[in-house]
Amino acid sequence: MRVYLDNAATTPLDPEVFEAMKPFMVEDFGNPSSTHAHGRKVRAAIESARKRVAELLSCTPGEIIFTSGGTEADNAIINGAIQTYKIEHVISSPIEHHAVTHTLETLDKQGAVKLHHVRLDEKGHVDLGHLENLAKQFPNALVSLMHANNEIGNLLDSKKVGELCQQYNAYFHSDTVQTMGHYKHDLKQLKVHGMTAAAHKFHGPKGTGFMYINKDKKIRPMVHGGAQERNMRGGTENTYGIIGLAKALEICYCEMADHEAHIVKLKKHMIEKLKTAVPGVSFHGDSDNLEKSLYTVLNVSFPESEENEMMLFNLDMQGISASGGSACSSGAATGSHVLSAIYPNSKRGAVRFSFSKYNTMDEVDFAITKITDLFRVTA
Repeated sequence: MRVYLDNAATTPLDPEVFEAMKPFMVEDFGNPSSTHAHGRKVRAAIESARKRVAELLSCTPGEIIFTSGGTEADNAIINGAIQTYKIEHVISSPIEHHAVTHTLETLDKQGAVKLHHVRLDEKGHVDLGHLENLAKQFPNALVSLMHANNEIGNLLDSKKVGELCQQYNAYFHSDTVQTMGHYKHDLKQLKVHGMTAAAHKFHGPKGTGFMYINKDKKIRPMVHGGAQERNMRGGTENTYGIIGLAKALEICYCEMADHEAHIVKLKKHMIEKLKTAVPGVSFHGDSDNLEKSLYTVLNVSFPESEENEMMLFNLDMQGISASGGSACSSGAATGSHVLSAIYPNSKRGAVRFSFSKYNTMDEVDFAITKITDLFRVTA
């Protein structure tokens, strides 16, 4: 048996999504910038996909710009906002995805901006009081905070952060890569200026994503070379990727309640079984709190043990695919920057299990049995 519990890294492609993409892989191959019939057909399909994404998010089609994924989108918004609005101060956290932290650290080192980190509480949540103090001290700043942490699943109160940003005239950018397709984002209500998404996190294809850019806070483009994407991102569009993204997001919105109920049941079961099977087990951040964390992610904190160093390897050998943190830094000797920031002196093992609609209770039980065996504990 082989069990995949690393859905925060990537998800399997939904068969319906593949069927929607297939015609644009082999039949409708025209360049969407061409004015002939082949090109016009593809252009119409892209704009239909853009319109559908905008409808789901309650924004206008012109506010959706397709990209190669979340990393490009994060980079484009951060750099574009700083250049467009001559931003000198950036407020972020030390546990953002590397697409954000590395970009901001580079800009800070170059002297383009001054980076300020908001305080985190003992669970890794943003201290909103400190955030307000920083926003008040540095008005007109860029605030970049993710909606859900990709390693521990902590959720941000985006509504409150948006209101704070509005009060102090800050540009609010939020990486929503982990929550897109799992939560509904109503952009008519949410005071956010830039958001990002990657299709492969919600059963769409790899290599495509989008950024939402509020029409009242437009930014300069980062990728030049053509008039594609409303002059915001040069280069021939990834047509079948865009078609797949829109179809995947549509399926997520239609089936979201059922998928959430199913995944929450799996997560609760795993929490309860692990507490019984592994004495001393706990959970990083608030990943075991269903009200304060992303329901697809469970970051398990195992007691200090000789097994910890080889935990992921041993799980893999036992047929379980999981992660020790962000998939984008797999194999890095430095370990998780997220856990280091919250638990600087901890020597406990960490495994991130992340679920999707395709996981089953039998798979979770299989994983628990193998974990129990590794710790030589009888459940």
